[in-house]
Amino acid sequence: MLARSDYLQRLEVSTARAPVTALLGPRQCGKTTLARQFAAGRNATRFDLESEPDVRRLANPELVLGSLDGLVVLDEIQRMPKLFSALRVLVDRPESRTRFLILGSAAPDLVRGVSESLAGRVELIEMSGFGLEETGVSQWRDLWLRGGFPRSYLAASDDDSRAWRDSFVSTFLERDLPQLGISIPSAAMRRFWTMLAHSHGQTWNASNLGRALSLSDKTVRRYLDLLTGTFMVRQLQPWFHNIGKRQVKAPKVYLRDTGLLHTLLGIPHDAGLLSHPRVGASWEGFVIEQLLRVLRPADAWFWAAHGGGELDLLATVDGRWTGFEIKFSESPSVSRRTRASADVLEVDHLFVVCPAPRAYPVSERITVVPLWEITTLRERIAGRRPARTDQP
Repeated sequence: MLARSDYLQRLEVSTARAPVTALLGPRQCGKTTLARQFAAGRNATRFDLESEPDVRRLANPELVLGSLDGLVVLDEIQRMPKLFSALRVLVDRPESRTRFLILGSAAPDLVRGVSESLAGRVELIEMSGFGLEETGVSQWRDLWLRGGFPRSYLAASDDDSRAWRDSFVSTFLERDLPQLGISIPSAAMRRFWTMLAHSHGQTWNASNLGRALSLSDKTVRRYLDLLTGTFMVRQLQPWFHNIGKRQVKAPKVYLRDTGLLHTLLGIPHDAGLLSHPRVGASWEGFVIEQLLRVLRPADAWFWAAHGGGELDLLATVDGRWTGFEIKFSESPSVSRRTRASADVLEVDHLFVVCPAPRAYPVSERITVVPLWEITTLRERIAGRRPARTDQP
């Protein structure tokens, strides 16, 4: 297993200042392993709520948990929603010194329990699979092809990785979703997920997907929100700017793990990926996920106007309004429309991220950056100009 020092440090900080820390992420992304590493050497008690004996131990949660001190880890907490109200009572006791680390794979009950019962008492940490800062930037091809799920990325061969991802998709649909209280036929969700893979990186259009699947707009929207809530899909929202153009108002939709994307698209290996018609969209989604991991902005958007003009990603990073354009080209050109979009949106700097051999400036406000240098982007952004005091 690769070292995940950034997450361990974030857990250290969070458990020191908040009575409850929620570590949320998709199934099989390494939450349990990380929690065990964090608990090692500490006064810690762990409950696995997929284990029947542990569930029976928590039949009276206030009594059992109230008698513990140190760190208490509750894995897959969404399986026992009644624990949220018990935790609220326990952490509100003046004498309480216990710190709770709760792990979950997300679901409506989990999100509702955290937001309603634990408001003001919990700090959220979102976890995903491996990123470039963990695998090393030289491994970007394997990470792009296989995705970041540990068992997929660390598999002995591409065939083993693909077999694991095939199994994950089936298990997620047939077992994990029902365990999260989501009762949708697995065949219907698989068709929707596959259709979504083919429109990866495109603006959400419920009507088109609904017609293709013979489902209502409301139903496909529900399916999309469920996959978003289980960390399978990212909905990148549009940014609106006060200009004379009609702007896109629907989100862009990306499958968050490119390994699963390639499985659903039937892409078996590196050569198949590079020759696939969706290779550019796959690259765009991969780079967006890596940028968001490295920069960790409070929020992020894309911008597009009907009839021309678009930026793939917009975010405020250390007070600087920053734009990103993503190209699958070793020598990308920066179009007049891209330059105009950066001017209209008044970005402090625009970075063009691509598989180029080196970084180079295009102009004072535009820089081409290779993927393997994005781990240094925060330092680049911080060193450019004084931070803005206003928010765009």
